[in-house]
Amino acid sequence: MTTARCIAIAAGTALLLCSAAAQEKDKKPEPKAEQFTYRVYGLFVPDREKDLRENFKEIAGVTLVSVSFDAAEVTVEFVPSKVFPGAKPEQVVERLDQKVRAESHSTFGVGPRLAGPRDKFERVVIAVGGLDCRACELAAYEGIARLDGVAQATASFKDGKVTALIDPAKTDRAKLEDALRKRGVQIPKQ
Repeated sequence: MTTARCIAIAAGTALLLCSAAAQEKDKKPEPKAEQFTYRVYGLFVPDREKDLRENFKEIAGVTLVSVSFDAAEVTVEFVPSKVFPGAKPEQVVERLDQKVRAESHSTFGVGPRLAGPRDKFERVVIAVGGLDCRACELAAYEGIARLDGVAQATASFKDGKVTALIDPAKTDRAKLEDALRKRGVQIPKQ
C-alpha cells in the first residue's frame, strides 16, 4: 500500500471518528426519573394497599416507591416527558390520575398533596352501621373523600366507623353525615 493511500485511509478514519464524537456530543442526555408524592384516593383500609400496588405494576413507566396509609399518599418515580409526552408540569398529576383510575376501574386515584400542615385539620370519627362488605366501605368512603374540605378519609365495617381529616373552615361533621346518608350509610343515633 502506498504512503498516499495510508494517509488517505488514516484521514478518513479520523474524519469518521470526529464525526461520531460530534454526534455523541450533540446528543442530549437521557432524562432521569424523578420522584413525586401525591395524595391517593381509594386507600380506605390498610389491606387495600396490596390492590394499589398491583394496579401500579400495570402502569407503564411508573414505579411505585412507597405507600403511606396514615398520610394517604403515594410516592412514585417516572420520567414525566416519557410517560406523558407533551404534558405541561401542571397536567402531570391529572394524567397520572387518569392512568390510575383506568387501571383500577376507578377504585383508586391520585391528586395533589394535602395543602398546609396536618395540625390545621380536625379529625372526625363517625360511628356507622350497615357496612358489611368492601363495596359498602367503598361507597361510604367515596361519599366523603372528595368533599371540599376533606383531606383524608377511611371507612371500615370491621371497626364500624368512618374517619375523616377535615378543614373545619370548609366542612363539618353534619356535612359528612349528610353525605354518608345520601350513600345509604346508616348512622346510629347517639
